[in-house]
Amino acid sequence: MKKLIEQLMKFGIVGVICFGIDYGLMIFLTEICGISYLVSSGISFSVSVMVNYTLSLKFVFETDKDNNKVVEFLIFIILSVVGLGINQVLMWVCVDKLHVYYMISKIGVTGVVMVYNFVTRKLILEKS
Repeated sequence: MKKLIEQLMKFGIVGVICFGIDYGLMIFLTEICGISYLVSSGISFSVSVMVNYTLSLKFVFETDKDNNKVVEFLIFIILSVVGLGINQVLMWVCVDKLHVYYMISKIGVTGVVMVYNFVTRKLILEKS
């Protein structure tokens, strides 16, 4: 249990860093560059996934050193693409259907995707 709590805390720290990248880049692309919130949200999410991959495997999850790193990365990408799909659908629902401001929507959506990310990565990527 102690190891799980420690892992959740590390995942949280990585998550905060990646959220800052995701949220900041989304706002920059939307407000400064004039890109649609859905496009900028997708771009920012994708950039943060790359950072998340690096930090997660270095500090959070213990993967088998004998694992094929290409396969491991592909699995991470597949899980992240599903996370991106969840992100995009929830952003669209919150902003276009529920009329919640996109900056507020992103915070709630990130929470949902974060839970998905932790559970799937722990179950699939971490060594038994």
